[in-house]
Amino acid sequence: MSAPFATQLLDWFTEHRVDLPWRRDATAYHVWLSEIMLQQTQIDTVIPYYMRFLENYPSIDKLASTEIDMVLKQWEGLGYYSRARNLHKTAQIVTNEHNGEFPNTVEGLLKLPGIGRYTAGAIASIAFDVSAPVLDGNVIRVFTRILDMGADVTQTSTKNKLWDVAEDWVTDTRAGDYNQALMELGQYICRPKNPTCSVCPIQSHCKAFANNTQSDRPVKKKKAPTPHYDVAAGLIRDKEGRLLIAQRPMDGLLGGLWEFPGGKQEDNETLKECLARELREELAIEVDVHDLFVSVKHAFTHFKITLHAFECVYQSAMSPHSEPQAIEVKDWAWVTEDALDQYSFGKADRQVIQALKDRKDMLF
Repeated sequence: MSAPFATQLLDWFTEHRVDLPWRRDATAYHVWLSEIMLQQTQIDTVIPYYMRFLENYPSIDKLASTEIDMVLKQWEGLGYYSRARNLHKTAQIVTNEHNGEFPNTVEGLLKLPGIGRYTAGAIASIAFDVSAPVLDGNVIRVFTRILDMGADVTQTSTKNKLWDVAEDWVTDTRAGDYNQALMELGQYICRPKNPTCSVCPIQSHCKAFANNTQSDRPVKKKKAPTPHYDVAAGLIRDKEGRLLIAQRPMDGLLGGLWEFPGGKQEDNETLKECLARELREELAIEVDVHDLFVSVKHAFTHFKITLHAFECVYQSAMSPHSEPQAIEVKDWAWVTEDALDQYSFGKADRQVIQALKDRKDMLF
């Protein structure tokens, strides 16, 4: 059973669809790349990254043969870096185990790293015209308004019901267009605030419009306050003036990115004490912690930080070692300030790097 509004929605999409680069040649590689980038990220932000990524990696085998550090550097600034790591893993799997061809079923796509139920449905329907449903934030909003659903959409039981609706309503033909039309409707017309119901092509099917409850749908429980942490980082210099940077472990937050080493402040310790402790634990080194250079703020999905970067002078590695040890980091390196741009850093560390550049410009 297709959605009762499918014809009107597809007619609207045919006339009003937005011209997006990945729609111009909707191969599985292009659709997959765009869908991974669009997870948690706005379209306008994604477009230049997508275009630049394709210039460097025009095919999946080219991506598969590239070092992960290069992929992370290309991804720098897009955030949610586990997506880039999974992108690289999937490229290698598809190239080495599937002869460079993506699986054309939802079940096959779900076996690949970084591909969940929504992404599998999007790739299968758009690239292969499989009658597969999708359910993202835009579609949830459209569905809960059409049905005037008052259940909390953050609850698993409600999401399961919505997936059942998506399964029932997806079209047998033009499923990719239907899914994209739903998402585009949610983005441009059935918006979270001030939806433009007067121009909605499926207004006659919308129970929330009939009941004037659009602003109350979807129902979500209030989020808990976002925690904040203070983090200390060291701008550690050796006798030649080079800076010590460390690569984060591949698994976990910002995995594989480089950083100015340090860590989260614990209770009952100063930021300088925190930094000295973290450097012993991560790299087994002793430093002299000098003045605060800069503090920068950054928000992650579930918490916020203030990163305090201190000027430091390297003293020694802890006995019996003669150099830093990669204890709680993947790797480390001494680099000049000019060489920092060759490494991939998270946003907070890039703000520190910019402050270093600004200071250098002032001096010269």
